Amino acid sequence: MSVANTRTIVVLTALDLEYQAVHEHLVDARLHRHPQGTRFEVGRLAGGRCRVALAHVGVGNQSAAVLAERAIAEFAPAALLFVGVAGGLHRHIALGDVVVGTHVYAFHGATSEGEGLWGRPRTWPLSHRAEQIARHLFRTRSWARPPVEADSLPQVHFGPIAAGEVVLNSTVSALARWLHDHYNDALAIEMEGAGASQAGLLNSSLPVIVIRGVSDHADGTKESTDRHLWQQRAVANAASFAVALAEELAVDIGKADAAETRIGRRSTMQVPNQNIRNTASGNAQVGVQAGAIHGGVTIGATGERVPADLPAALVGFRTDLQNARSAGTVDEDTYEAAAAELAAADEALQTDSPANRRALLVALKKVRGLIGDVADLTTKIGVAIAIAQGLS
Repeated sequence: MSVANTRTIVVLTALDLEYQAVHEHLVDARLHRHPQGTRFEVGRLAGGRCRVALAHVGVGNQSAAVLAERAIAEFAPAALLFVGVAGGLHRHIALGDVVVGTHVYAFHGATSEGEGLWGRPRTWPLSHRAEQIARHLFRTRSWARPPVEADSLPQVHFGPIAAGEVVLNSTVSALARWLHDHYNDALAIEMEGAGASQAGLLNSSLPVIVIRGVSDHADGTKESTDRHLWQQRAVANAASFAVALAEELAVDIGKADAAETRIGRRSTMQVPNQNIRNTASGNAQVGVQAGAIHGGVTIGATGERVPADLPAALVGFRTDLQNARSAGTVDEDTYEAAAAELAAADEALQTDSPANRRALLVALKKVRGLIGDVADLTTKIGVAIAIAQGLS
């Protein structure tokens, strides 16, 4: 199954060294600018079967939740992977081992009463499909990717991960005792998994997989293990497992999409037969909001008509893009990147399937990210995106 027939996998990291560990597995990576400033790099894995959108979100569950939501809206991915390092909470887990979260605990939820602090956890389970694939990779030892060699694979552990807002570096602190009393089945502790998992839940239960390399034992030795470069070793292992999982997920979900098309599933929701009016305050201008479009689309007070036929809209946009390049408002690198995404959109239009419709939307949104600084082009690609959404 080619990249064009698979959905994008989003990979998020909290630290720069984690980002670099995943980035080393990408080829043909291109910058994708979100209108609000977030920068993604979108490339394919070396195996060629999976497109990955990679972003650095910073430390903490709040930023992880916000930027996971942004990535999901931008790329409509098949799954979201959060990859990085963590502190191991059990001695049988060696430094450098990989932990795949079967559950993520938001362990800071609690109620404080006179008798003490009572846990009120939130928990997000790993999806069945993702867990089955991850365990198969572990059993078959087929997840080796450079720099991790097949004859020296670390152990992979499956179990709960605790996600909070602090770095734990003690076995006797109040937090350590709290975790032991209430979450003693957790294998590792980190700071972003709960936020990313909540974003996935709120987006049609998108699969979110938290994959962590153990870089310390949360026992007061973190400074020593960091000095001995265990963060780099641990995250290299986590990244290798993550990209192997991303490849299999993209192909597996792509096959499920194709099967859905073959058996002819259709949504039971009916598109309302009514006019839709967009209203904005002040001088704001709204493009198009519609479930299905018939005939032409009029934007703004000028009465400019835009064809509702998507191929025709894309032809017109190409002309405007070329004119912008000639005028110097779009540089050559941006033009070439946008042209490549438009070519991907053309390819996705050749066959009507759920996977191709998603690929079409992703390509058009990438174009919007590339030319987001040019208001006229942004408005026009917005019209094309609205038409494409009406095809879903």
